[in-house]
Amino acid sequence: MTEAVVLLSGGMDSATAAYEARNEGYEISALHTSYGQRTEGKEYDCAYRIAEELDASDFLHIETDHLSAIGGSSLTDESMAVGDASDDDEIPDTYVPFRNANLLSMAVSYAEARGAEAVFIGAHSEDFAGYPDCRPAFFEAFQGVVDTGTKPGTAISIEAPYVERSKTEIAERGLDLGVPYEHTWSCYRAEEPACGTCDSCSYRREAFERAGSEDPIAYATD
Repeated sequence: MTEAVVLLSGGMDSATAAYEARNEGYEISALHTSYGQRTEGKEYDCAYRIAEELDASDFLHIETDHLSAIGGSSLTDESMAVGDASDDDEIPDTYVPFRNANLLSMAVSYAEARGAEAVFIGAHSEDFAGYPDCRPAFFEAFQGVVDTGTKPGTAISIEAPYVERSKTEIAERGLDLGVPYEHTWSCYRAEEPACGTCDSCSYRREAFERAGSEDPIAYATD
């Protein structure tokens, strides 16, 4: 069986990507990173549980404080407030500068060391509206970096299966795949209960509603 490294944050998008990878026949190795985000404890617990549910062959947890030390994001800087969901076109305060390049670099190193053939990430179309490192062009460019910067004979594919799909489509796909969404976490602000009003909570709640299913986690605003 071929192996894929999945960037498993503990959120619904990465969990669905992990189940997608398994559905495609990959054996899963999960990579979870704690980088000083507000809900890192809850995210770790959820990522570990999803890896267990998938019977992952490996679960690698990397703690790094460089993104927190760099700052520039309300996810890692306690002096910045996490804003509520907004319809404007501005880059949100929750954007962590060039985060996906950092995470993908670690995932590719892990994949190359293990001989894995793919790296899966759960970025989607509603992400790239606000996060420049979630755009299709970014992943295409990063694939070129991987092809150029790994040892000869290495073939690692960067897979972002939902990059052209909406959050609702992810929820619908995950429900079909049997993703245990009760073991995922999306809130940017709190570890229990979810705030219900930040960007991530709002997108998630709307996705489940449009998918005709009840979100299995609790919200402070319920």
